[in-house]
Amino acid sequence: MASLVVHEREQDDGDVERYAKRTRLEEPQPDDVAEQQAVTDKAAEHILPPSHELLGIPLPVAQDDAPMNFMETDVGISEYIGRGVPKIEGIIKQRFTDFLVYEIDQDSNVIHLRSLEKPESTKKEPALKAHPVVEDVLIQDVEEIATGEGKAKDDEPWPERFTTALGPFLSGSAIEEVKKMYLEGPEPPRVSDSGWAGRPPRPEGASGDTNVIPEPVQEEPEKVEKGRRGRDRGRGGRGGRGGRGGRAGGGREDTRRVLSDPITSKQTRTALHQVVRELFGGKLDTETDTSATTEEGSRIVIKWGRRGAGRGGGRGGRGGAAGERAPRGTYPPYIHFTLQKTNRDTQDALGHLARTLRVNVKDLSVAGTKDKRGVTVQRVSLKRNGKTVEDVWRIVNCQSGRRTPREAVTQRGERGIRIADLNYRKAPLELGMLKGNAFVITLRNVKVDSEETLHTALNIVKTKGFINYYGMQRFGTASVPTHSIGLALLRSEWQKAVSLILQKRHGEHPDVSRARDAWLVDGDLDKALELMPRRVVAERCILESYKKQGGETRNALGALSTIPKNLRLMYIHAYQSYVWNAIVSERIRTHGAEKPIVGDLVFENVPAEDQPMTVDSEDPTVEKAEEAEVVAEEEASSGHRRTARKPYVPPRIKTLTEEDLDKHTIFDVIMPLPGTDVAYPGGALGEKYREFLQMDGLDPDNFVRKQKEYTLNGSYRAILHRPKELTWSVLRYTDPDVALAQADEDTLLGFDPPATAEDGKFMALQINITLGTAAYATMALREITKTETSSHFQTGLTVAAEDQKYRGVHSGAALEEEEIEEVERVVDEE
Repeated sequence: MASLVVHEREQDDGDVERYAKRTRLEEPQPDDVAEQQAVTDKAAEHILPPSHELLGIPLPVAQDDAPMNFMETDVGISEYIGRGVPKIEGIIKQRFTDFLVYEIDQDSNVIHLRSLEKPESTKKEPALKAHPVVEDVLIQDVEEIATGEGKAKDDEPWPERFTTALGPFLSGSAIEEVKKMYLEGPEPPRVSDSGWAGRPPRPEGASGDTNVIPEPVQEEPEKVEKGRRGRDRGRGGRGGRGGRGGRAGGGREDTRRVLSDPITSKQTRTALHQVVRELFGGKLDTETDTSATTEEGSRIVIKWGRRGAGRGGGRGGRGGAAGERAPRGTYPPYIHFTLQKTNRDTQDALGHLARTLRVNVKDLSVAGTKDKRGVTVQRVSLKRNGKTVEDVWRIVNCQSGRRTPREAVTQRGERGIRIADLNYRKAPLELGMLKGNAFVITLRNVKVDSEETLHTALNIVKTKGFINYYGMQRFGTASVPTHSIGLALLRSEWQKAVSLILQKRHGEHPDVSRARDAWLVDGDLDKALELMPRRVVAERCILESYKKQGGETRNALGALSTIPKNLRLMYIHAYQSYVWNAIVSERIRTHGAEKPIVGDLVFENVPAEDQPMTVDSEDPTVEKAEEAEVVAEEEASSGHRRTARKPYVPPRIKTLTEEDLDKHTIFDVIMPLPGTDVAYPGGALGEKYREFLQMDGLDPDNFVRKQKEYTLNGSYRAILHRPKELTWSVLRYTDPDVALAQADEDTLLGFDPPATAEDGKFMALQINITLGTAAYATMALREITKTETSSHFQTGLTVAAEDQKYRGVHSGAALEEEEIEEVERVVDEE
């Protein structure tokens, strides 16, 4: 565990409020207007939003040579459901295996690692499903292509079923041109100067080859740019797929194109994209000819794909060696696998996988993000681009040859990463494609006044739920909270946002600290970039933008725009979460958490627990309505199909009146996250909401920004969350380094199972809890224990815990601890 500086606290009293007072200034008592103004000015300069004043607590300050520690109350987290129940002391996430997370997929399956063995591609892969428009014609053909069975039945290179499948979309002459192009293969025929390259475009309506249009020949660059070598080789370089299959043999550009008649219906165009891609196994590509769009609709261009030869070549073409790789092209375009990660956040793990597989990180996607500190299991999808499941398994688990396959299935995965259970799928995963997460959480060094208190606290969460706060990880663990950066972005204060991102943080990794000093103190941009680890994404993006501008720093907006969009959205979503937390605390503090009140908001006709309407990185409604809408035609053309996402439809909201109160429960009550398309609560609570936003310089009724990515639609979130399942057990232990729960990987490797001691000196509480999407397990633990969940506070509890004196007394525990420290070291080095 990384060491953090923790302030002294009363050993005989673990009360959070007393601890908090040790890290804050006492509330000032100004004697005159001038002193009051000084206090106001100081608050305005503070890193936290001005609305912090409405929370009714002092601003946190940094002590000498210590970080500015933020508490739960600083982000609006202050209330409990069972406030009268005595607290239960316990340490959260002392070891990584104390916090196990398992994703629950859309079929309600809990995701676990099932096998570490190398997978094998089989002929019987899941069948690709046709577009509904042509399902009755194509579905059998597509299944045959996906499994390879169709090849045995086809006596001719162009079977009649190809013509039948294309019939609903193309004219007879167009089908004949597609057939001719396909039978010629991926390499254009060798012709004289009057052939393909020299043929002028035919006017619309001309006879003969009307459906074939050429494209201008583009000269190949003299030098292959660094980082693009593999792609350029495929176009004609040595060793590339094009070279093997004749795609660009001899440097000849393929300008063959077949053009459909204008198609008015977007659904029909989408169907044509999908039919071509699936019918020809990805060897032929399609795109919309936007330059020739008319009132009659758009035309679709059909051509050989860039990697056509590598994905199977033409049956009657000049595939050459590419024919030997034909099976790769018959599998669906995505590979899904199960990822177990240890002490790595989701984006960091995806970045590591992208570097290892040498793919763009955009080719990897997940259904939801998972906690960093812990061991988490989830599904990941990869746009395979010719890779097989065997390739991916070997590259990741064998670390590109640094480990043997035998070592890969007998030792833990390197750098906290293990992938398993790979298979082909027709579509990628998307954010929101999950039903929740199952947790196995172990609290250590538990102290409680009685067993009755323990069961009372847990049963309250089981039956009454917990306040659905956004947890502390939403706001970061550094001395610059993410919601402060988010407010700067919402206020279009670009230079301030950059300054906050680049600002030094207390206690961060020495490499990062030196990199910040190189820029902030020495002004040495090159040295800063050299020292800054790749995992520090936002800072690197800004510094790299400065370097491209020759050291110019005035274009702060441009520098910010180079940060990945999901990370920029994280900042503004954090600000939304802060306001939501604060207003929900006000609602529960004033009116309790037992029943609805007049002015509360509910979804009309739909229980809040059945609505996935929440702003969170796991939720598909995060993006604006226009971004959430599926552009099916473009996605079909590119092969990225997002069939699971539905167009965004704003929910119908109702403000409760006196007559409505008996028709709803407290679990129906929702609270908006600030944005343009939301309703605010009625009465005094709504006025308080507006006061928060106005104090931070925002217009509650206008979140539209010139920079569209910072425009907030807003959303809704239930104020309480009730677990789907909750069970618990009490364990005894002595050595805090002994695991009390086991990760899937260790189980499959045959490592010793968790060991408890009936006569152990200390108590542990193991909780199995299942939560819906976007709910924070730490907030459920907070309700159970009545203990602060901020990382620095939990670190302080760990350091002061009595069980630390017994570390390493169990044989083998020290070895496991060394392995954990090695994971932390290599992650830092990356």
